[in-house]
Amino acid sequence: MSFIDLHVHSTASDGTLSPTEVVELAANSGLSAIALTDHDTTVGISEALNAAEKAGIQVIPGVELSCIYKGKEIHILGLFVNWQNPVFQTELDRLLSVRNQRNEEMLKRFQADGFPITYNDLTGGCPDTVITRAHFARVLTEKGFAPSINQAFQKYLQYGGKYCLRKELITPEHAIEVLTANKAFPVLAHPCQYKLGWAETEALIRHLTALGMQGLEVYHSSQTPDQSRKLLAIGRKYGLLPTGGSDFHGANKPDISIGTGMGSLRLPETMLADLRQARRL
Repeated sequence: MSFIDLHVHSTASDGTLSPTEVVELAANSGLSAIALTDHDTTVGISEALNAAEKAGIQVIPGVELSCIYKGKEIHILGLFVNWQNPVFQTELDRLLSVRNQRNEEMLKRFQADGFPITYNDLTGGCPDTVITRAHFARVLTEKGFAPSINQAFQKYLQYGGKYCLRKELITPEHAIEVLTANKAFPVLAHPCQYKLGWAETEALIRHLTALGMQGLEVYHSSQTPDQSRKLLAIGRKYGLLPTGGSDFHGANKPDISIGTGMGSLRLPETMLADLRQARRL
């Protein structure tokens, strides 16, 4: 049986491996397909597709969009995005502009308090990368201001804190509208991470389904088998196809391995076949 991973990040956003390295790692790990789903960008997809031809593995073009729902940040994956569509890229460029303005202000606040952090430190030699909180956490750890990436998040990068402005987010309505107009396959990412409780989680899923969402990330590194069973039942109730992924980030999430997550994640290639069939229909 072949296995897949439909939620993977690279240095195009907050992963630590280049798109080529991610593809090579996936192939060497025995996976038959991955979805590259970097935050608010598709800049790594061309490189990943080129690497996939050489490695003999499928790469599904994807993206992960951040949205605001009742004051809480949620993430919506777009699978099978038409990443070269100019209208879609214009929207991503707008989102990146908002994100970059926030990052510049965060950097100014750190520098004003004597933290010797530069923009080049954050990009880590990848000028096209989308800067996220993970980049700040990595640099703070490397420069000795925190003993670990997790501690850097806790000490300096809590949303709404002195150094971490809440970023301007789009609505789920807008995110799904953008993805469906692109003929992508919208999926709610890691539903249990939002800690909404089951009643509110189902209300969110019901709301997003009415907007055009088509899939639910039933299987994820952060979710227990019991949570996945409950999500599978909710997904079936609303006619959503199950998806899954490790949310691999390389060294930024060292306990998560591509394809297997924290050790037990194994997603059959038939899941991808079901998604393709649904898109054809």
